[in-house]
Amino acid sequence: MNVLERPELLEFIVDRANVGIFALDREMRVLLWNRFMADHSGRGAESVVGRNLFQCFPDLPRRWLEKKISGVFLLKNFAFTSWEQRPYLFRFPHGRPVTGGIDFMQQSCTFLPMLDAAGGVDAVCVTLVDATDTAIAHRKLEGALATVRESAQCDGLTGVFNRRRLEERLSEEFYRVRRYGGPLSLVMFDIDHFKRVNDVHGHLAGDEVLRIIAARVAAAVRASDVLGRYGGEEFCVVLPGTELAGARIVAEKLRELIASEPVVYKDVALDITISCGAAQAAAEHTVWDELVRIADAALYRAKGEGRNRVCS
Repeated sequence: MNVLERPELLEFIVDRANVGIFALDREMRVLLWNRFMADHSGRGAESVVGRNLFQCFPDLPRRWLEKKISGVFLLKNFAFTSWEQRPYLFRFPHGRPVTGGIDFMQQSCTFLPMLDAAGGVDAVCVTLVDATDTAIAHRKLEGALATVRESAQCDGLTGVFNRRRLEERLSEEFYRVRRYGGPLSLVMFDIDHFKRVNDVHGHLAGDEVLRIIAARVAAAVRASDVLGRYGGEEFCVVLPGTELAGARIVAEKLRELIASEPVVYKDVALDITISCGAAQAAAEHTVWDELVRIADAALYRAKGEGRNRVCS
């Protein structure tokens, strides 16, 4: 049996399909409106067919949709829009849990030319597929991938950049300055007598010290600065657009900040200080490692001169 010979059967299939189906003429009058569209829009075919689509649904993106439909009439070819390009055409409820983070049903739309006997296009049929589940799954996947990316570049204990990401950012800033000019400085600091904290109070106390110091410094530096854990109890702050004098001011500010308030661990107040080394990139420096070497040497001097101080 040819389904085309049974128009009532074809009409039944179109009406019961779990896909939105509607058709428009050149004046954007609705010619067809299946049950899916009626159920989700709250408007039956009897109140929509024969009327202008935009009068029935003024919230539709009229300019975009008219251009899309007109293109199908003109080119006599189908068009497609994914939910990733335009999340939805109609603001239909989706019935999924609100935890999915999606307000309306996500829709992928296909625009099909309906040809007359002469081969001209006398209407455009639009099919609308509910892609909400796909969109929710995609969001969850993107969130998981973002977590993986973040964990790959952040230190697991302190939450600041790990050494690999820190060196990448320092390298980017260094070669940007080499190309375009401008100052760039680096502050390296480490926690004084950190081994003593671990030996006397345990490694969990040491971990808490690292977390709190990193959090205090992260809150004190600019958004454009780059903070990372270089290794052990040693940290670096990359300071774009900052000369050595400014880097020394930042380092002194951080030193005072850490020394001004003890770290409390299990009701024990631990007096913590840091030693800092500051350095500025110079024209003769050809690789970013030289800036690290100079800042590290300044840090070594600060520790040798009694700790809890800034050297450059």
